[in-house]
Amino acid sequence: MNTAEPLSLPSNIMNSLFLRACRGERTERPPIWLMRQAGRYMPSYRAIRAKYTMLELCQNPEAVCEVTHLPIDEFGFDTAILFSDITIPFLGLNIDFDIKPGVGPVIDNPIRNLADIEKLQTFKTEERLDFIPKAVKLLAESLDVPLIGFAGAPFTLAAYMIEGKPSRDFKKVREFMYTQPESWDKLMTLLVDVTIDYLTAQARAGASVLKVFDSWVGGLHPSIYEHYLFSHMKRLFTELSALNVPLIHFGTGTAMLLPIMKEAGGNVIGVDWKTPMSYASSVLGEDVAIQGNLDPSVLLAPFDIVATEVDRILTEVGDRPGYIFNLGHGILPETPEKNVKRLVAHIKGA
Repeated sequence: MNTAEPLSLPSNIMNSLFLRACRGERTERPPIWLMRQAGRYMPSYRAIRAKYTMLELCQNPEAVCEVTHLPIDEFGFDTAILFSDITIPFLGLNIDFDIKPGVGPVIDNPIRNLADIEKLQTFKTEERLDFIPKAVKLLAESLDVPLIGFAGAPFTLAAYMIEGKPSRDFKKVREFMYTQPESWDKLMTLLVDVTIDYLTAQARAGASVLKVFDSWVGGLHPSIYEHYLFSHMKRLFTELSALNVPLIHFGTGTAMLLPIMKEAGGNVIGVDWKTPMSYASSVLGEDVAIQGNLDPSVLLAPFDIVATEVDRILTEVGDRPGYIFNLGHGILPETPEKNVKRLVAHIKGA
């Protein structure tokens, strides 16, 4: 069991709307933040990004700190999220890859068998990826809102490692599960170990919340999740819970997986835009907080449509305690900044 203690947090952070909602408390309004809130829709981000490749930017703590601050300073979100990418642990595993513009992560030599898994190098984040805790420490010292640290979930990382690039259906990873179950378990065990260490380093450096992104797990049937993934996810969240920081568990296409995801772990369950919040609330109950779930495409519409959709979601949520407003996935690059500013004001009641 991991017993590492996170840094103590200032009282204004501990008593913030966001952390209160993560703890399942009733708040005077929903806290708001957006996935990919520091991103290409912002001219200020694009100006910084022009100086670096994605991997270069993620490995520069000072630049990461600057980018992470942008949406807090410009829009007043209730929490920040570390600017990084879920594939950064691949650097520690000694995987040869790149994040290609317009494509995403591309791996030169995808995993095909047990021998490929045995070539992966385990690592300690504070030794091999020390730029991550350095960036978190800078942010914890400079922000006046909570900071979310994050990692990709083992299934989603494995999906990239086996497919070699983003995929429409991730059929190769599912084939690998079914045809090489012992190798699959070995890979999952390794990735759980790596993810625990990676997130622990962020908590030790000052992250006040940790989030696990399982972006592609919605492609699994609940019985398949239970058989091939549940025990690994349960171990991940059980060990992370010793850090005494709230844990957010998120995936897309997960309406039918919500009950088993809750059982696997997390103080907050993220809900994608295809799942009615009334349904999510009913199947999850009130012993976990929920986060979501505006369709990112709605932010491309005139703001009266945005406001209508936001109000619909808030009505579905009702007076449920422990609710955090967010999108159902990451903000789109084409999103008008003015809609983001007005969305924050609308949630805050301005």
